[in-house]
Amino acid sequence: MTPTDHPRLAVRSPADLIAAVPYLLGFHPAESVVVVALRGRRVVFAARGDLPEPGADPRPAARHLAQVVARQSTESATVIGYGPAARVTGAVDAVGAALDESGLHVLDALRVTDGRWWSYLCTDAECCPPDGTPYDPTASEVSAAAVFAGQVALPDRAALTAQVSPFDGPVRVAMRRATIRARRRLGELTEDAAETALAGGRSVRSAGVSALRGAFRRQRRGERLGDDEVAWLTVLLTHLPVRDHAWERTDGRDTDIGLWTEVLRRAEPELIAAPGSLLAFAAWRAGYGALAAVALERVLAAHPDYSLALLLDDVLRRGLPPSELDGWPAVASREVVRRRRRRRGAR
Repeated sequence: MTPTDHPRLAVRSPADLIAAVPYLLGFHPAESVVVVALRGRRVVFAARGDLPEPGADPRPAARHLAQVVARQSTESATVIGYGPAARVTGAVDAVGAALDESGLHVLDALRVTDGRWWSYLCTDAECCPPDGTPYDPTASEVSAAAVFAGQVALPDRAALTAQVSPFDGPVRVAMRRATIRARRRLGELTEDAAETALAGGRSVRSAGVSALRGAFRRQRRGERLGDDEVAWLTVLLTHLPVRDHAWERTDGRDTDIGLWTEVLRRAEPELIAAPGSLLAFAAWRAGYGALAAVALERVLAAHPDYSLALLLDDVLRRGLPPSELDGWPAVASREVVRRRRRRRGAR
């Protein structure tokens, strides 16, 4: 499931709502069930889930989706299923029933496929013909407004996943060599400060603060980091004080998202956990839930026990909006420490 609360759009018809969904999610959904929640007449939240497999019970996923939407302080919602009726109808019915149980008013329940939409709740053949209603999202004022506001709707979720995929070819080779140099540099740094463990830790944190300051400054200027700069940063981020310093200075700014996307894509596979989690945090803060989700998927596939990624994954799955969490990341840092201690105790 992918929650998001960005951007906010006003809609006047089912066709407008359908046109808005790709911009709410960041990509055009397929084989999905989407809940678009409203406060008054304004769209304020959207959440997407995969259609259940044929024969699977749609109710558990529907209840979870409804719980996420109910946390957003919304008043009403429309459910939209994307795909053939045989797969969509049961899922849409289950989500609608779960929303009702959560106290949300279901405005409509739609199915979309092949450039047409159908309403499950409208029985007026003139308004909602049995053959469906054709729609053209490119002709919608909502689409025009979203594009004008700088919103992007990628062709599908795979295109979004590609935005956090690793670079290959010459970039990969260059980064592998740069990372070897960075590891050697880190070894020399800690050897120079080997009188005490505390001195070594201070040296690494100081180097991390300096590297982060330079990286953020370069990003704000629109400058690309060199291979050695990225490699040095990824090696330093394996040290939690450096990672947490980066976390404290990361928000939902475009420059933050740009920096951590670039570092994630260029990092060696064993070093992606910190930059991927920082990208997910920045994307979540900005309201780009789908981008945060694909970043976390990549991190957790390679590092399933990384505490920060697990914490953020839980936040996304519960649909917690950034506006409700004052004091982040300080509050979340304490939660990461508690989780780490619990795991140690379990051993």
